[in-house]
Amino acid sequence: MGSLTIFHSAQSHDLKTMMAAQVARACAVFQVDEIVVFNDGQSQNGARPRKGFEGDGYTGYSDPDDFLYHVLSYLETPPHLRKTLFPMHPNLRTAGAMPSLDMPHHLRANEWCQYREGVTIGPDAAYAEPQHKRSKGSKGNAVSTLVDCGLPVKTRIPIEVPPESRVTVKFGSADEPQTDGYTPLDADAVSPDTPREETGYYWGYSTRMASSLSAVFTECPYDGGYDISFGTSERGITLASLFDSSENDPDVPPVPKQWRHMVIVFGGVAGLEVALKADKNLTSKGVTEAKDVFDYWVNLVPQQGSRTIRTEEAVWLGLMGLRTVVQDRQEAV
Repeated sequence: MGSLTIFHSAQSHDLKTMMAAQVARACAVFQVDEIVVFNDGQSQNGARPRKGFEGDGYTGYSDPDDFLYHVLSYLETPPHLRKTLFPMHPNLRTAGAMPSLDMPHHLRANEWCQYREGVTIGPDAAYAEPQHKRSKGSKGNAVSTLVDCGLPVKTRIPIEVPPESRVTVKFGSADEPQTDGYTPLDADAVSPDTPREETGYYWGYSTRMASSLSAVFTECPYDGGYDISFGTSERGITLASLFDSSENDPDVPPVPKQWRHMVIVFGGVAGLEVALKADKNLTSKGVTEAKDVFDYWVNLVPQQGSRTIRTEEAVWLGLMGLRTVVQDRQEAV
């Protein structure tokens, strides 16, 4: 999760794309469930469209939140779905040079998994039961949809879904079935959370945009919101003082081991303080210090040798440094 000013130091499209790809790689490696791109109020400062990108739909300079959201969503999508779900766009002009995330749901055609991501093609007319053969009051099998899951044959789900929609499907068996090369495989449409909940598969991340720092929390999709939050700043406490009992700050409560959803918030070049100043919702409630927005205010790199830590670097450092919180939670559950 980061603010939009991460792109201010990137002077070219290639650099912007690689920054976004580094964030996506880090989130994939550490099995992040959700990425939130929030506006810190600085996105228009220093936005200078470069020749060749004006008026063609490119948003790397004019609307960096859209650009980052676009690239992150593209990278999370399995390769066999991208051509349908992501039409050609200037934001993705160098997509082929971005590193692969290669997550568990990015399956090859010759790989079998009981769960798979697919894109709907349309109704399966051959499977629908003719109207005159249905018993009175029965809907029969009139509704079914063909899905392209990147397999040699199509997949059929027993519900109606509009064409070019992304769906998660579950096959009846974990064992690869024998096919005749043309008959569709039957499966059920399930929630994208099902693979993780039932078998522990990491199934990628969702991406959403937030209009401000406070919207990160108020628009949280999880019931009850985030249970624990970390804000990152060079003015925060060290991770050592947070985890080492011998260095514990008496004013900082211990990190709980029982929680469901954790959020780590990274600022842009100017830090999270500017995001607070630009957030009218927070300032109107009397919040004057960014650290008061979070449960914990942490410094990821004490005594850093560089003047600044870039956001794409901070994401790697933060996810690695706070991995202890996740591991302790897993052991406690």
